[in-house]
Amino acid sequence: MADDATYIHIGTAEVPDARGYFGDFGGRFVPETLIPAVDALTEAYHEAMTDPAFQTRLAYLQRTFTGRPTPVTHARRLSEMLGGAQIYLKREDLAHTGAHKINNALGQALLAERMGKSRIVAETGAGQHGVASATACAMLGLECHVYMGTVDMARQRPNVFRMRLMGAEVIPVESGTRTLKDAINEAIRDWVTNVRTTFYLLGSALGPHPYPMMVRDFQSVIGTEARAQMLEQTGRLPDIAIACVGGGSNAIGLFHAFRNDDVDLIGVEAGGHGVSTGEHAARFGDPTLGRAGVLHGARTYVLQNADGQIMNTHSISAGLDYAAIGPEHAYLRQGERAFYTSATDAEALAALKTLSTTEGIIPALESAHALAEAIRRAPSLSSREIILVNLSGRGDKDLDTIMGALDHA
Repeated sequence: MADDATYIHIGTAEVPDARGYFGDFGGRFVPETLIPAVDALTEAYHEAMTDPAFQTRLAYLQRTFTGRPTPVTHARRLSEMLGGAQIYLKREDLAHTGAHKINNALGQALLAERMGKSRIVAETGAGQHGVASATACAMLGLECHVYMGTVDMARQRPNVFRMRLMGAEVIPVESGTRTLKDAINEAIRDWVTNVRTTFYLLGSALGPHPYPMMVRDFQSVIGTEARAQMLEQTGRLPDIAIACVGGGSNAIGLFHAFRNDDVDLIGVEAGGHGVSTGEHAARFGDPTLGRAGVLHGARTYVLQNADGQIMNTHSISAGLDYAAIGPEHAYLRQGERAFYTSATDAEALAALKTLSTTEGIIPALESAHALAEAIRRAPSLSSREIILVNLSGRGDKDLDTIMGALDHA
């Protein structure tokens, strides 16, 4: 048990500052009624991160409940087929609940318990954060309420059932586009209304400070493990690390451990039907609609029209279908430490089929966007070079969507 206390890689970066800013991005744009709540959360988080007992318990549950460490798999046949770089996969799809979301949900649920909050509210898009929240709450005996847009409920029916099976209340959201943005709106509204008794378990590296920092730190176990595993398996670090980016939690979790290494960091946004069509979720990729603004409590890059109204987004993957991106990603891009591209729905589907047939692994549609970028890059690189892809989730949840898309292909 002694070693468990140092298992989770916590808060060693130089950002955010005391105000919650990553350079020009981040901050805390919340109603006055929430200021005491976010102050208390910030204080509780810093206390927990310096408490060996909290870290020991979290690390123990990550190992015995979540199933960490997740492995790194050499995609040998895929690499041979592409004829270039060697592709390795960080297998977050093998974590309990089927995605990286459990890392953060478990950490925040333990923090809620520590703060004496027995009622949890959460939002979800693809359903994986909702499932992870319901899972952690069931294990700890906490009351769980998950807001989910009805469009996402329709395309992620198995995850809705899983949440309810574990005792969570899934609350349909009919407003706006009925997707992730609107689910976050309703979760924040609930939090404001019930702030004394309720803990908001935010699922991605966005929102007001301290959430982007907190989510990054709980997800940084991904990169910490992957870095050590690559050194053990190959004797060196990867040349490129790639992850899909919706809000950005799986990507920042991977990138964090490599930030001071000579490793190219590549985030892949949802290109939807193509950036030129306007039907996408490429906040950095669309120079006309994507620019700095404030959404859900933080200053970051947001898809917005000339009047500052939030644009509708589109992605075949519910988890990438969001108008803003986590503020630390905006900071990394501004400083040219990380670079961002996009993959279309069609490219993600093609990548999913390719990995399924070459390696026997069906990735989540979100993860397939990152894989599409690796497939684009690998043939132009030498066989001595290494690409590490964060396979953030498995594709079981997406089978209805995949079948529908392929039937009409």
